[in-house]
Amino acid sequence: MQDNESILFLAEESEPVPTPSNPRNRTPWKIIVIDDDTDVHTLTHMVLRDFQFEGRGLQFFFGRSGAEAKRLMAEHPDTAVLLLDVVMEREESGLEAVDFVRNQLKNQFVRIILRTGQPGRAPEQQVITAYDINDYKEKTELTAQKLTTTITASLRSYRDLKIIEENRRGLEKIIQATHSLFKPQSLKDLATGVLIQLVALLELEEGAFYVQPGGFAATNTPIAKNRLILYAGTGPYEQKIGQTVQEASDARGIDMVERAILAGKSLCEQNCYVGFFRTQCDSLNLVFLQGNQPLDEVDQRLIETFSVNVSLAFEHLYANQAQLEGQQAFLFSLGALVDAHSDRAENHLRRVADGARLLAQKAGLEEAEESLLWLAAPLHDLGKIAIPDMILTKSEKLTPEEWKLMQAHTDLGARLLRNNTHRVLRVGATIAEMHHERWDGKGYPRGLAGEEIPIFARITSLVDVFDTLCHDRYYEKAWEMSRAAEFIQAGRGTLFDPRLVDLFLAHLAEFQAIQAALPDTIESVLP
Repeated sequence: MQDNESILFLAEESEPVPTPSNPRNRTPWKIIVIDDDTDVHTLTHMVLRDFQFEGRGLQFFFGRSGAEAKRLMAEHPDTAVLLLDVVMEREESGLEAVDFVRNQLKNQFVRIILRTGQPGRAPEQQVITAYDINDYKEKTELTAQKLTTTITASLRSYRDLKIIEENRRGLEKIIQATHSLFKPQSLKDLATGVLIQLVALLELEEGAFYVQPGGFAATNTPIAKNRLILYAGTGPYEQKIGQTVQEASDARGIDMVERAILAGKSLCEQNCYVGFFRTQCDSLNLVFLQGNQPLDEVDQRLIETFSVNVSLAFEHLYANQAQLEGQQAFLFSLGALVDAHSDRAENHLRRVADGARLLAQKAGLEEAEESLLWLAAPLHDLGKIAIPDMILTKSEKLTPEEWKLMQAHTDLGARLLRNNTHRVLRVGATIAEMHHERWDGKGYPRGLAGEEIPIFARITSLVDVFDTLCHDRYYEKAWEMSRAAEFIQAGRGTLFDPRLVDLFLAHLAEFQAIQAALPDTIESVLP
């Protein structure tokens, strides 16, 4: 060795050298040391074994070759620092490992420090230019003090990159949620995005979760009767979405949540925070954060700011939901005029709407399209409001003149709806006009065939026929569901889109469940 501070190299242990337990019980930073010199590993551990950065110690993994470097990096993608010899089993083993980490594993976060005892074989300028490394050291210059300094700088860089990445992920989710506020999952996406940002900014590694009552509970409702359901989570709570707080949290978390609700305000104690927010629409919102270090005043203010924004987002979502429910009530009422006019089964429209949305989901439509179809499908027979009762309620076969008049309901419905700027009503016009078109082109009013028929009309046609067959009509008793399903199968490629028929029959039990959930309670329309 050149001097007393130069690194000495002793024999490596075959297993990772154990590190002392972290006094704050925080996850240690992972360090991989790769060198074929028999003296490097133990002294590297000896120099760094008591090292801590931000209250976290180090966990070491050792290897002697480029192949072991690749294996260890693949097994431990969350490694913070890779100390890597250049020349091992081959002159470029270390550089090949760098290329593998950056270009095959796509790991841009680990800080790679090359250490070489033969700088002439891998010149610093050439290596720095050609490879994505973060530092280059000759073993003769890397004293114990310089090694500690280098590791500190590398860990700080790794930490900052991870925080930036977590913030990017959080912002990405928030942006996605902003563009999809009407989607059923946008609430979860927004809450998840905010949590990811908070956990990254505050380095709360034990996790966080967002909870909301499964309904609008009154402020004075007893705690035991509140069902706070997890909507989004990070860390250990990520897999507990859908559970209650009592199921997902520990005793301390449950106690803090209950006390926050009783007090009607946010609480912060040591490393835990419960944010309490009740929106103007009386929705109770809670944010629970748990970390490994006490939250200072700056942390608390940051959490409060983010949480208030979440509450505002919830307020907006609930307002949108109320608007959607109002639209649904109006459209069902509009469609119900036709059902009352023809003494149609009372829940026919709701079953058709739910069935159309389910089939749209199975067909791979986007959630926004599913919701749009769910709102518009009840308008499919709106034109029948202009058809005389004697035709709608006739128990015998219609005459050619009567049948021609009945067919006119498609055009009548379209004309009632098409000159409207609201998208739901325009989609309703399309469905009203085309839900009697057939896949083989023999339907009416236009004789469209195949995919010339809009997908919304094809879906509504199938579920409408199935529901109609399963319930009493003036001219015929209800069929058994199995017989109705056989009719759908027989119409594959003639009446109906073959792909939709296959999806419908593959999930027949779910469509039957809709029938069971929305039975008709009024007496049969048959005399």
